[in-house]
Amino acid sequence: MTIEPSIPPPGGIVIGASMGAIEALSEILPVLPEGYPLPVLVVVHVARDRKSGLPELFANRCRIPVKEAEDKEPIQGGVIYFAPPDYHLLVENDFSLSLSNEEPVLYSRPAIDVLFDSAADAYGDRLVGIVLTGASTDGAKGLRAICLAGGKALVQDPETAAGQTMPLAALDLCPDARSLRLDEIAAILSADIVDILK
Repeated sequence: MTIEPSIPPPGGIVIGASMGAIEALSEILPVLPEGYPLPVLVVVHVARDRKSGLPELFANRCRIPVKEAEDKEPIQGGVIYFAPPDYHLLVENDFSLSLSNEEPVLYSRPAIDVLFDSAADAYGDRLVGIVLTGASTDGAKGLRAICLAGGKALVQDPETAAGQTMPLAALDLCPDARSLRLDEIAAILSADIVDILK
């Protein structure tokens, strides 16, 4: 699929996951329909010393373009961007992407908190942050930043997560976040995204 240049999208979605990420994302990303209006930026904790394979894996499963994020790349609506191994992924205020090799956060690079914090600064209340399964607390502080900026927070129901630590930490710091099953998150993103950003 070709990615056509366009004006910056009206909002964004950021997703963070770790242990059990492939299974969780496989219930969400393939549901997004063709012509989807928003960019989806994803951080998954992956080994630093090897190619992640996630963009290729999900490109074969999704109805919208999937790619590995590149430094200084303008963000386009209707594209899923995965953070590359060993680089933090950030959103700049001009709605371009940047990659950083600064120190790991909570032993992770890429770190979910780094993406969420920068996206909250850029998008403000036009952002949806989603914390999925994982075995660390990465993502909790970033999700709180999204909430403080007026964005929306969704968290995988910990009882359905392969790794409960990450969603539990996110709900602890963001008590107003909605705790949902994966199918409920997918339904919101695919059908109700305009409403959730209002």
